[in-house]
Amino acid sequence: MAVLIQRNPTVSTKQFTYNRTYVYIISAIAALGGLLFGFDLVIISGTVPFFTKHFQLNEFQEGWAVGCINLGCAIGALMAGKLSDSIGRKKLLMLCAFLFAVTGFGTGWAPSYNLFITCRMLSGVAVGAAALVCPMYIAEISPAPLRGRLVTFYQLAITTGILLAYLSNYLLLGSGENNWRWMFSSQSAPSLLFLGGLFLVAESPRWLIRKHRDEDAKKVLTRIGGSAYAVEEAEAIRKSFSNEIKEHLSDLFKKDIFYIVLIGITIAVFSQADGQNSLFSYAPKIFQQAGMAEDSAFLQAVILGLINFIFTFVAIATIDKVGRRKLLLWGSALLCIDALALAAAFYFALPGYWILTFVLGFIAIYAATLGPVTWVALSEIFPNRIRGNALSLATLALWISNFVTTASFPIMRAHFGLPATFAIHAGICLLYFLFVMKKVPETKGRSLEEIEKLLTKNLKKG
Repeated sequence: MAVLIQRNPTVSTKQFTYNRTYVYIISAIAALGGLLFGFDLVIISGTVPFFTKHFQLNEFQEGWAVGCINLGCAIGALMAGKLSDSIGRKKLLMLCAFLFAVTGFGTGWAPSYNLFITCRMLSGVAVGAAALVCPMYIAEISPAPLRGRLVTFYQLAITTGILLAYLSNYLLLGSGENNWRWMFSSQSAPSLLFLGGLFLVAESPRWLIRKHRDEDAKKVLTRIGGSAYAVEEAEAIRKSFSNEIKEHLSDLFKKDIFYIVLIGITIAVFSQADGQNSLFSYAPKIFQQAGMAEDSAFLQAVILGLINFIFTFVAIATIDKVGRRKLLLWGSALLCIDALALAAAFYFALPGYWILTFVLGFIAIYAATLGPVTWVALSEIFPNRIRGNALSLATLALWISNFVTTASFPIMRAHFGLPATFAIHAGICLLYFLFVMKKVPETKGRSLEEIEKLLTKNLKKG
């Protein structure tokens, strides 16, 4: 099926008939990498009570076991920029899918705590690399009018992975003393699905042009939007690379680039520090602390995953209409209010249904705003010539922030209590609201090359 869409009227008056079915299919397959992220983010939540007892861990070791995957993700993100530029987006994603399948089984059946940690970190390498390349690939292959919605497919895949992980944990809860081992092993299934789907997708046309494979890029672009679109888009991409020099990571800190890089890093850090990871990774424990029975707590976690999945469609429906900046503003403000409500609920020991209401509200807000918009923003704002390295740095910051949040939660819970912990998250959300208001521009409806010009113009004004 094709759709007739006009590009931003302030930039071009041309119209192109996009092959929306084709673009949606390849974007959906690429977005399956988000299943890895979501599945592994949450599968740990159901296993925590069992592997901590099996390995006899204290709260520091528990936090390390849950959070260590994020350091692996940081390593994967740091490597992925250069690897995706050298071997291509598609091949790197295939390697990630294979590694994730192998390490899922390894984590589940690790005989020792040290081997358990090693497999978790290697899983993180695969997740971190995929988390960088998936949204980048979708952004590079998507026409500007469709890009916001298509990149949110990645967040939808994350939420699908989260839901499947919660469901898997619930279904495997009664499978015996090795239930936690089967929970971890189940992550191999979505990774093999992702690997199989990648055989059907094309390579990024921007990567192909960068490698001087113009004819291959033209074939991909023609299939996306026809011959006229292919000619115009290929020319725009070539111009963005015309002044390219060999980039190093240190070049990202140059005055003319660092302003843009800093915006991306800040968006990445705040997206993980606002509190949703604490809820996702420790949901059953939080619900049990609120007085729910073990079976009930696991079932409530499944409901949490379902709410997260459903509300992602709100972002898909609104991101190209409302815009990125407004969703970030509304999301950070509402999350601040909800986190304060959670802090108050735990402080005053309100009944469990109030805790569940505020937790589900927090996840719904995040799924409709910050969750998907983060990946869209990170995939859009960096110039073509530095996108790989810049995304590596921003995603590195994202995973370090994720690690600090998840690893510190059991320690903060034990030493400060849940009211203070969620009050801190409320303060973080408020800081993010102020940052977005002052520093983040609107980018909806613009091509990647147009966004580069916009941010460069803002830098000169600043």
